[in-house]
Amino acid sequence: MKKIFTSFLILSASYVNVNAQTDAYKGKDDLRYHIGASLQKFGTGIVTSLDYGLGESFSVGAQAGYLLGTKKIAGLDKAGFGDRFDLKARFNANLGSVIGLPSNVDVYPGLNLGLKNFGGHVGGRIFFSKGFGLFAETQFPIAKYNSAAINYEKLNNQFSVNVGVAFDLGK
Repeated sequence: MKKIFTSFLILSASYVNVNAQTDAYKGKDDLRYHIGASLQKFGTGIVTSLDYGLGESFSVGAQAGYLLGTKKIAGLDKAGFGDRFDLKARFNANLGSVIGLPSNVDVYPGLNLGLKNFGGHVGGRIFFSKGFGLFAETQFPIAKYNSAAINYEKLNNQFSVNVGVAFDLGK
């Protein structure tokens, strides 16, 4: 119990120290890069995104993803490149400072317009040092371009979870 309490105190002190030195989102001209894993029902892969701050709580960006491993569907060949790849334009509302979170924490709901669908996402990131942090977000389709999608057409066209590292590329 004593070790747990001591560890908690050290982590709390580190959090306060980190909070004073880093920002998860700074506002206009902010530049954030994410790279991580994309986890979906029918596949797992890599995802990368870049967000650029246009204002105090608004950013735009782009996201690309490629599924490395996909569930094999009986009677069909492997999923093709077009099934595995997705590209999206992103629009975020960065709410960390608006709702009073510490400066090294940000949450961002948003919309994305991709090759497979029009969708939404909700994410968060925490920075531990100048330029380095972690992110996690969920993505979901709102309107699929092909509402009758079957088999591999469902890849990148379903609920997914993205997790990975975040980098501050700003000034």
